[in-house]
Amino acid sequence: MDARELEKIKKLFQPEVIAVVGASKDPKKVGGSIVKNILANGFKGRVYAVNPTAREIMGVPSYPSLKDIPDKIDHVVVSVPADKVLDVIEEAGKLGVPVASIITAGFKETGRADLENKLVETARKYGLRILGPNIFGVVYTPANLNATFGPEKVLPGKIAFLTQSGALGIALMAWTAMEGIGLSSIVSLGNMSDLDMVDLGEFFAEDPNTRVITMYIEGIATGRGKSFIEVYKKITKKKPVIALKAGRSERGTKAIASHTGSLAGSDNVYEAAFKQAGILRANDVQELFDWAKALASLEKVDVKGEGFVILTNGGGIGVMATDASVFSGLPLLDMPEDLKAELRKHMPWFGSAANPVDLTGQAKAENYAGAFQALLKHPSVSGVVVLYCEVAFLDPVELAKSLIETHKQYNGAGKPVVVAMVGGERTREALKLLDANGIPSYPIPERAVKSIATVYRYSQYLSRNQ
Repeated sequence: MDARELEKIKKLFQPEVIAVVGASKDPKKVGGSIVKNILANGFKGRVYAVNPTAREIMGVPSYPSLKDIPDKIDHVVVSVPADKVLDVIEEAGKLGVPVASIITAGFKETGRADLENKLVETARKYGLRILGPNIFGVVYTPANLNATFGPEKVLPGKIAFLTQSGALGIALMAWTAMEGIGLSSIVSLGNMSDLDMVDLGEFFAEDPNTRVITMYIEGIATGRGKSFIEVYKKITKKKPVIALKAGRSERGTKAIASHTGSLAGSDNVYEAAFKQAGILRANDVQELFDWAKALASLEKVDVKGEGFVILTNGGGIGVMATDASVFSGLPLLDMPEDLKAELRKHMPWFGSAANPVDLTGQAKAENYAGAFQALLKHPSVSGVVVLYCEVAFLDPVELAKSLIETHKQYNGAGKPVVVAMVGGERTREALKLLDANGIPSYPIPERAVKSIATVYRYSQYLSRNQ
């Protein structure tokens, strides 16, 4: 993609001027909720509404049409009935608007491929790029932009999420915030009549605010399979990409055709395409964001050392994590004697300095901190899995604060670290605190291990493809 086209896509996420066509004074209507969300998130640019009868909407100046707006528009959000969308795109094209996101449904997904084709033809006549139709909108947290009819707040972070499912995307806006998962962007792809995951992937590959690209895929746009592989081969050498592909079963494939009108194709074909492109494939939503959270915590994915170490206060979860490591392909370190000697300083005589390192149920925050520091400093250690079972005499929040401080002081090498804590409400509070401070945390050990194993797997991929 050339620089001019990339600049148009940039306006989708970082417009100076945005106009909502079909804006409403009623925040319960789609056009009203989009305006409300743009304003509620503190968007720094200028906002205009287009409504034939209103002079202002929620304090935003409103005009009868786009041509009446006394400003140069960067991004038009279209939320009018399907039979009126063509006229809006024609007008936007004549005004030189670079990009439009079309919320409206009722095109290819309902059998109106002719209307969608006409829409694209009209846009291309003017060099106007289209996202959609049949989408819920776009979020880009670095610009405080939420031009969607989804939840009002999205937690800022370093993960971009592209989704072909509107309902799933809207639900995950709220779910990621609840889970403490920060996002740089959410993009609803809809019918992908023009802009698709290939175009957007090229934008996010260069976006300094995004470290990981995630996507929910139902089908690649017709004729874009080769481009998808070629483009993402380049992207995955810069940033990790994780995909959740729906339609593994025959019935699931049929359901996709009625959802967005996409041709899903054989799951084996997608599996092969992901491998060729270096895309990590998740099996469910939980894995998608578990892995992304771990990868996004690192400024650079470059795993060194000879193996990973499990640090725990409970033998049972240590064994569970060991099994998960073996099944996930995570290499565990055969502990060198000098490291064992250092670790024994931070445990009772009946503790274990093997791997897993068992500090025993008597461990206090200072024991964890000392052992954790030793592991971060030792050159043989590739990364650390910290485990904790809640006990009455070690407050999980106190432990979390200790781990955060130790991580800040002694992890200058940027070693991957994940934490799993098993317990009650106080433990949940500790997990949120860890996530907020850039240490990916999980409520069970298997999820933590699978996530750090994905970091290792991606690092190995980079090593093979330098």
